[in-house]
Amino acid sequence: MAWTLVSKPQTALTEWIKQYARALGFDLVGVAPAQSPPHADSFLLWLAHGYAGTMDYLERTAHLRINPAELLPDARSAVVVGLNYTPAELPETDYRIARYALGDDYHTVIREKLETLLGTIQSIEPSAHGRVCVDSAPVLERDLAMLAGLGWYGKNTCLINTRRGSYFFIGVLLLTLELEYDSPAQGGCGTCRLCLDACPTGALVEPYQLDARKCISYLTIELRDAIPQPYREPIGEWLFGCDICQEVCPFNRPRDYQPLRARPTHEPRLQPRPLPQLTEILQMSESEFAERFRGSAVKRAKWRGLVRNALIVAGNKHDPTLRPLVERFLHHEDALLREAAAWALEKLTPATEVKQHNQ
Repeated sequence: MAWTLVSKPQTALTEWIKQYARALGFDLVGVAPAQSPPHADSFLLWLAHGYAGTMDYLERTAHLRINPAELLPDARSAVVVGLNYTPAELPETDYRIARYALGDDYHTVIREKLETLLGTIQSIEPSAHGRVCVDSAPVLERDLAMLAGLGWYGKNTCLINTRRGSYFFIGVLLLTLELEYDSPAQGGCGTCRLCLDACPTGALVEPYQLDARKCISYLTIELRDAIPQPYREPIGEWLFGCDICQEVCPFNRPRDYQPLRARPTHEPRLQPRPLPQLTEILQMSESEFAERFRGSAVKRAKWRGLVRNALIVAGNKHDPTLRPLVERFLHHEDALLREAAAWALEKLTPATEVKQHNQ
């Protein structure tokens, strides 16, 4: 895409950046001021309630998240992008994985695109400085996305775009350039509470309030310890992450007048990868795990966490053919896996067999 900019007005530069971002494959793009996010106080209160669980890094970097200028001195603008990750169809597996983790790791995909965007901007405006932020960077990207017009907060705490739903990644490019800002997104859930009623662990304690300690995504990805007993059965067959609160959302259902909601991602690297079956995961070594999930977001759970999750899923499937694979972990050197295996085996043991054992 060839462009030439010589002292372009602010409006023209902003429009050029948006067009180039779209040419790189982003589905949504908007610009917001690099200011303290409107939900900064709510975020700090959320931390104070302990809703972050063991995610201590959120508190350590809280001062950066509520002040983008500390991430990039003299930051003036935030170019916020959205990348659709909707799969054409879900892969056939005997467990569930959140849609966002079916393809390549989105951090890499979005970072590469934003670095290309930044490099091109700097070739035109050499004085510009920027910083790419993709999820793991300490920034409240949902707030900036809302300010940039990409979407509004749903009761499930996801960012929802009225035309596209919520199945999209968010990336942020902070810039020292003064650009033309978009209007904040408008919209709302009305009286709908499908997400709150559908959450099997009660993680959505009230509208717009998520207790991460109860969330299946947190339990299967972020938590490194044993999954608390009350949440094991509600996890069901979710091996990594969870999409329930998004699956029931009306804004993620296709409509004749909103075809973008049902349109699959056009990014090749986000297409679903071939996935191993549950029995393969229960037999997978750490080195095999590292190779099989190379370049995948699933690596975030690490081998230990994924096997722990697989044992929980195995117990919830009530399939007695899984017993031999589960029993292999009863004497594992890792106490976490031993305990998860014991729980799963109890679920896989017929009631009559338990009764005979206790007599």
